[in-house]
Amino acid sequence: MKAQALAMLDQGEVNFIPCHHVNAVGPMGGITSASMPMLVVENVTDGNRAYCNLNEGIGKVMRFGAYGEDILTRHRWMRDVLMPVLSAALGRMERGIDLTAMMAQGITMGDEFHQRNIASSALLMRALAPQIARLDHDKQHIAEVMDFLNVTDQFFLNLAMAYCKAAMTRNGNMFGIRVSGLGERWFTAPVNTPQGLFFTGFSQEQANPDMGDSAITETFGIGGAAMIAAPGVTRFVGAGGMEAARAVSEEMAEIFLERNMQLQIPSWDFQGACLGLDIRRVVETGITPLINTGIAHKEAGSGRLAQALCGHRWRALNRRWKHWLKAWGLVEDRAMTIIHPLLASRSAPNYCQSWRLAGVWRRAINLMTESGELLTLHRG
Repeated sequence: MKAQALAMLDQGEVNFIPCHHVNAVGPMGGITSASMPMLVVENVTDGNRAYCNLNEGIGKVMRFGAYGEDILTRHRWMRDVLMPVLSAALGRMERGIDLTAMMAQGITMGDEFHQRNIASSALLMRALAPQIARLDHDKQHIAEVMDFLNVTDQFFLNLAMAYCKAAMTRNGNMFGIRVSGLGERWFTAPVNTPQGLFFTGFSQEQANPDMGDSAITETFGIGGAAMIAAPGVTRFVGAGGMEAARAVSEEMAEIFLERNMQLQIPSWDFQGACLGLDIRRVVETGITPLINTGIAHKEAGSGRLAQALCGHRWRALNRRWKHWLKAWGLVEDRAMTIIHPLLASRSAPNYCQSWRLAGVWRRAINLMTESGELLTLHRG
């Protein structure tokens, strides 16, 4: 099977595109295929949607480069057991789940929504559990789903990513951003290799350059920018303690436009999380946006080996931005942010307030028709 897959890749039979190009995101490897169930986060005010695959859980997982029959077995289970149970439970909830309200509660309980999602995953499980209990489904399947949710502390990460969907990503080779108001163009520079706290038996020499779409959380203003909400994460990513967490968030606040009062942080005197990463402030201050991240092994199939706090080569981009900003003649009152244009022009509380689960994709990963329209995702 592996040899057959590699042959298909070599012959150009598989079309690779960034998740961002179809309004989607995926953590680490970001692998998303036609057979995978998807999370759908919807802006109920304006109707726009963002998509993300489901979190695979702990252990050896595809997003960190692991592969084999055990990985395929887990994904078949997610498609055939996890997705139908979650989809049916959500189908009983007329208004879906209000993610803004859930995240507002989760951030007061120590989550920053990138490396720590324990509280929000528990809140999600609490919201789903009564509906799952009422389902006329196989009891063994329900027990398996509840066991999976119980041990998957990062399950909420994928929801948070879709909630934040704008565009900042990395693929293990290049780091790229897209800027609100500048269309679909990617601005890229070589990606850095994170420096982090390694699991026993691993070292920096084995680290793969940073990758994945989960930097979307920092684009929105959480993750590394909200480190003060989750000081316990600082040691996990090798960055220190409480004072280090405060220092990171205070510095990040200098390059964001506003505060998101929907996500008030008790350990920050109830200041709102950052909102609206501004390229002009990055250029003017020289402050590098910091990303809470995981580190994959540089050898495929070896999986995850560390957690880290990572900054990327914004200096290489800064030189271009200074030229572009001058050429465009931008005035001080024009917002130029790395957040979605819809969010830039509307109040934050209305953005991505609910989510539901879509069924298996009916077409290939490139969900674009010849006319350029996004295909409809259906429930299974």
